[in-house]
Amino acid sequence: MQHPAHPMRVDLPSLRKPTARDGADIWKLVRACRPLDENSMYCNLLQCDHFADTCVLAEMSGELAGWVSAYVMPNEPDTLFVWQVAVSEIARGQGLSGLMLQNIVNRPQCKDVTRLQTTITVDNDASWALFRKFARLQDSKLDITPYYTQALHFHERHKTEYMVTISLANRAQLAA
Repeated sequence: MQHPAHPMRVDLPSLRKPTARDGADIWKLVRACRPLDENSMYCNLLQCDHFADTCVLAEMSGELAGWVSAYVMPNEPDTLFVWQVAVSEIARGQGLSGLMLQNIVNRPQCKDVTRLQTTITVDNDASWALFRKFARLQDSKLDITPYYTQALHFHERHKTEYMVTISLANRAQLAA
């Protein structure tokens, strides 16, 4: 029998939908995960309240360890857009991001979703690694195109965001 305080014991994450009460804590997590773009606390509160069905919060040992904000595109109900992924420093390198993404994709609210999209800057190595791995697990690949450009959209104040699309079409075949 393993002792509860055993140093090799790894706590498994608990995943759940956020509530409005989580907004301030999520805002703090995102602020601690530099270089993530910070949203206002109000934005995080709205994400928790209005988009709870397509967002996920991860807790480990009773502490906030991860957050994914996403939504089904209003004009493209087959597309889940992942807005932001944040994982606390103590929970990194354990596959939590992929687990949170899969949790959202598997929800009933995403039953008609056949593709996942997100935007990533060229220098965000952690996001590229996450979404490449997630695509492989979906038996898919990344389709990449410039989307919001540094010159046209950001007036040279932010690097170009590349639209990354991952087909989830094989998901139905894998479930059958």
